[in-house]
Parts: sequence; C-alpha cells; structure tokens
Amino acid sequence: MFDHSAFPKPLDEHQFQTWMEKGKLSKFNYHYLLIVWNELDNDYKPVYVEHRHEIDQYEKYEFSHDIESLVAAYNLFSGSKI
Repeated sequence: MFDHSAFPKPLDEHQFQTWMEKGKLSKFNYHYLLIVWNELDNDYKPVYVEHRHEIDQYEKYEFSHDIESLVAAYNLFSGSKI
C-alpha cells in the first residue's frame, strides 16, 4: 500500500490488515482506522477513532508541517477509504 511517490514509503498489506482486525476486535467502540505518518519515527502508525469528526484533528500528509499527519482513513467495518 502507498507504494507511490506521493507517500513517504510503502505500507505492508499484512500490517494494514492486522491494524484493521485489531480495530474491529477492540473492546472500545472504534469506527475508523487512521493511517498516520510520524515524521520522527519515520513510520506509519494506526490511530483508532470513534467519531468521524476526530479525523479532522490531523492535517493531511501532503499539506502538513506537523510531526504526525494523516495519510488515509478507513471505515473499520466496511473497509472503505474515507
């Protein structure tokens, strides 16, 4: 995933699927998986949120000057990209 020059580096598909499953099976009522790029760690990390408006807390990767920026957001149950 994200194997394109617009992204900082590729994300392993197996890792993505693991994050999706973890979010679905969580005891918390998460609805969305955010793929966030951490500039300090030079890596992606999963962020789980319950409400769609929480996605707006992150600037998009292309426009961000923050340490963490949003690369993509997915609905945990439909699997669709938001």
